[in-house]
This record gives sequence, structure tokens and C-alpha cells, in this order.
Amino acid sequence: MAIIPIKYYNTYILKKINPPTAPNTVGLESANWYVEEARIRGGYNNVQTGLSPRAFLKSEDNSTELLKNSIIYSGVYNSRTGTNQSNQFPSGEDITRTVDPSKGSIQKLYAEDTNLIIFQERKISKALIDKDAIYTQEGQPVQTTSNVVIGGIIAYAGEFGISQNPESFAVYGFRKYFTDKDKGSVMRLSQDGLSEISNFGMYDYFRDAFLTLGNGRAVGGWDIHNKCYTLSLQPTAPNTTPTTLSFDENVKGWTSRFSYIPNHIFSLQNNFYSTKNGSIYLHYSSGVNRAYFYETQYDSTIKTIFNANPSLIKSFKTINYEGGSNWQMTSLITNTGSLDTTLKDQYTDSDTANPISVFEMPTTLAALENSLFKNKFKQKEDKYFANLVNTSSFTQGEVVYGKSISGVKGFFATVDLKATNTATSGTNELFSVSLDYNESSY
Repeated sequence: MAIIPIKYYNTYILKKINPPTAPNTVGLESANWYVEEARIRGGYNNVQTGLSPRAFLKSEDNSTELLKNSIIYSGVYNSRTGTNQSNQFPSGEDITRTVDPSKGSIQKLYAEDTNLIIFQERKISKALIDKDAIYTQEGQPVQTTSNVVIGGIIAYAGEFGISQNPESFAVYGFRKYFTDKDKGSVMRLSQDGLSEISNFGMYDYFRDAFLTLGNGRAVGGWDIHNKCYTLSLQPTAPNTTPTTLSFDENVKGWTSRFSYIPNHIFSLQNNFYSTKNGSIYLHYSSGVNRAYFYETQYDSTIKTIFNANPSLIKSFKTINYEGGSNWQMTSLITNTGSLDTTLKDQYTDSDTANPISVFEMPTTLAALENSLFKNKFKQKEDKYFANLVNTSSFTQGEVVYGKSISGVKGFFATVDLKATNTATSGTNELFSVSLDYNESSY
């Protein structure tokens, strides 16, 4: 005789009549017993149950029908009485609602207050729950109480959807964020309806990025720490690079790019997390260096463009910045010619400057004298500055060039700055960067 504990209420242990035929199945737990619930609608973990007979329905047609643009609701779960009817779908009742099939399949459902937001591939709608809508002569919906579970379906203005990337969805407060790959847009659904947040200075970038996304993923999530929407585009096409970037509502712009490529991103209890290869990582932790992601240390980089007086050819003389002492200038490139169609983001005629090393505090007089003649940032009145040394080769029309002239010529300048993150580097803050220039003599 064996005593077997039952871990759940409202269950019975029944003995199998026939022994199992699978090899190496010995023991009471694996071979001779199984657990069964007494009723088809029994409550989960109820302390008591009735011994009423179990009812079975036999369907002559047991084929499966997949409706990609329809929703269905079941019975309810009553937590007060313990009645669970969530597995009931009465075929004799009108319990389905269908959205426009021409707008593609339903990819995402989100419950908000008493509405159910439906994300199709090419349309966003909301279904009224426990209420319905009547329409005025002007076509405006007016909500009214109803005994139906899923009432009328009202479409949001704008031909936008979530494509086939439900993983891009994120929500914070009354704002919902997602991507529409087919339209090349990043969207926000808020109290003012649908808005293209990709138009805030990043329209060209996202248009090109979604063209190469292919069957890749667009992983979205809300960063509760920095209060921004984080999006990771992970294309599958060859010769493409994944990118993670964030949108800040306070400045209405895309403010940062990150070196990490997550599987999932989410926030929980004021902390921001991501997953990678089955592990969960906490972001903004004080226990690791800045820009340390998934056991890999990265540098912090800034690319800035100086384009004052766009029609004037300028001679850029010096560079200065306000911030931490760990920044260096890795490159400065100007343009004076036309864009080279064979080389992306390069011009047929351009000037370049020598890289500028990070500031080093001299501790001796000899070190101070030596630093005066090195191409490094120097400190003055809590700012860091350096002269720009031209390294360009000869071009047609120039009398003097390269190190023989002062300054770097061009209509505008593209500057790359980098800070190496270490245990002693601190926050590597950067508040402002500026260039001093004169009008060119030719």
C-alpha cells in the first residue's frame, strides 16, 4: 500500500488499468497513477468540490479553423465564487468579432481601461468592452452601455499598423509605442491619436533601416530609468548592422544609440532590464563601468556636425568642450566639394585634422613644458581646448596646404569624440562642444 500526497485541491488520483509500454518506466509516480480533476469547470485550488457527473461534448467535425483577423471571448473566471468558465466557448452564442481583413492579421492585443486596442498589420483599432457605440449624423461615435462583451470596433485615424513586429510594442502611462516596418515609421499612440515619432529628425534613417530589416526583429521596450522608448533594430540581411537607440519625450528627439543588442527589453519596479542568450541583465548598475554590456566594455562616442553660415567656406581654428576630462577627438573632417556617389558620406574635396589626445594633468614642470607642444587637450577655466592641425594633402587651386596653413577649411565640419570608460573615469559627461573659425581667404 502506498500513500501519495495530492498537491492540488479538487483532484483525484486514479489507478491506471494497463501498465505503460514505454521502456524504463518504473515506480508509482511514472507508471501507475495519474491525477484528474472531478469537474470540467472546477475552481482552481478549491477546498471542496461536488461529485457531479462530468459532461462531454462530441463534435462530428474536429477540424481546426484559423481566423487571423477575428477575436473571440470565453466565459469568465469569478474569483469570489471560484467558478472558472474561461475554457467555455459556447458555439450557439455570438462571441466573435471580426476586423477588416484587408488590413492584415491581428498581431497584438492590449487592454486599456474598458477598451481593447487591436493592432493589425496595417491598422490600429479599439474594441469597446461592455459597451457599444451609436453614431451621430456627423459620424461621431457616442458610447453607450450595452450587455455585449465586445461592442463596436472603432478605427484610429491613419493607415498605420504594427506590420509583423509585435515585439516592438511598449507602453508607459497613456502612450503606446510600436513600429510600422511597411511604412518605414516608428509610431506613438496617445490621447491625440497616432503620431510618427520617426519624423523627429530621423525620417531618412528609419526609412533606410526598415528597408534592410527583412524578417529581422524590432525589439521595443520602455526604459523606466531614463523615461524613454528604446528600440533595437536587428536585421537579417547580410552586411547589415543591428542598432539600438532611444526616443526621449522631453526633447521630442532620438537622443542616444547603444552598443547592446538585446533579445528582450522591459522595465520592472523602477529598474530597466534586458535579456541576452537566456540571461537577464540589470542596466544602470553602479557595480560595473559605464557602457559595460553583456560582459563587454565599450567606449562612449559622440558625433557632432558644425554648420554655422552654411554658404560660407570657413577655416576652423580651434575646438573646445565643457565636460569630463576623459574625452578625445578621434577625427575632424570638413567638405569643400560635392558628395562622392561612390563613397558614402564622403566628399570629393575635404580637409582633415590631426586627432587630439585626452587631457593629462602635468605633475612636474618638465611635463608641463612637454605638453605644450603635444596635440592634446589643454585645460583653461574648467574647459578643454586644442588647436586644429591640418593634415590634408594638396588640392587644385591651393597656394599652401596641410601643416603650412592654419586651420581646417570647409563649409561644415564633422567631429567625432570618444571617451574610454574605466573604473576611475567617472560619468564622462559632455555638456557642450564648439569650434572657432574665420572666414576663408579663398
